[in-house]
Amino acid sequence: MKAYEIQSNAGIDALKLVDRSQPEPGTGQVLIQVKATSLNYRDLLVAEGNYGSAVKYPLIPMSDGAGEVVAVGEGVTRVKKGDRVAGIFFQNWIYGSLTREKMKSDLGGRINGMLAEYVVLNQDGLVILPDHLSYTEGATLPCAAVTAWHALVTKGNIRANDTVLLLGTGGVSIFALQFAKLHGARVIITSSSDEKLAQAKQLGADEIINYKTTPNWEKQVYELSDRIGVDHVIEVGGAGTLPQSLQAVRIGGRVSLIGVLTGRGSEIDPTPILVKSLTVQGIYVGSREMFETMNQAISQHHILPIINLVFPFTSAPEAYRYLKTAAHFGKIVIQN
Repeated sequence: MKAYEIQSNAGIDALKLVDRSQPEPGTGQVLIQVKATSLNYRDLLVAEGNYGSAVKYPLIPMSDGAGEVVAVGEGVTRVKKGDRVAGIFFQNWIYGSLTREKMKSDLGGRINGMLAEYVVLNQDGLVILPDHLSYTEGATLPCAAVTAWHALVTKGNIRANDTVLLLGTGGVSIFALQFAKLHGARVIITSSSDEKLAQAKQLGADEIINYKTTPNWEKQVYELSDRIGVDHVIEVGGAGTLPQSLQAVRIGGRVSLIGVLTGRGSEIDPTPILVKSLTVQGIYVGSREMFETMNQAISQHHILPIINLVFPFTSAPEAYRYLKTAAHFGKIVIQN
């Protein structure tokens, strides 16, 4: 079978298409013919050697993928041949809290991922796709969608008439926009692109802010939230935007820290967290239980993931390069 390997931490150029033996499912395992995968910023960090020392090369990359069950091993009861499935990000995080041991099971990080024609996964590390979604759409769910759901619903307990601030228009932010509107919340979203902001408006964003033309965007957020501050912030920027997010959130509000797009350094003043009694929650994807609960809502309301571009399997490096430009709105998919 064909598979991609990241053969060193030398970046996208280290991503190579190779021949591997097709895997066989063992006891409790499932063979999946992968139909599509989707990219996350985390995949760039892995390729460039910035995801931690636990990553060992060569590695089949990418956590997000969907496909058809084509064979099952002995003792498999959760799925059957012909089922349409997606792998979960942490293969061992089924329910409960994240632990150090569960963290060692991240697809495309510490263990081989989904960018191959066939993969073998344990039956417990799978979810059934919503019926109305294609494989291409289903492949977008495991990381970005579950992260947004975890932040706003599982931990955030979002309610109607809450106000949510979203930074940027990547996968997590756009899923968060869809989930926030599903729950009747008001959404303020930022971007450096007026074109992307117009797209977000069409998806239901209530207020839009261009952070290039409005660099002190936290002040505008404050005004747009009746000089109270927002209830939730989906913080994907990291050190470069967190101080502004702490100013934009209301007293007693919640900041869900998800990404490090602006970098990891810099000193953060903790005073706003203290004096405003804020909850600052790190969100690292989520469990299978969260994924399945989210899929129920996606099915019930026929939510469709927003896909920016689809690349063929043979053009996976070009998909990575496009992700690096940050030109995308929503998700980037690689189709087998």
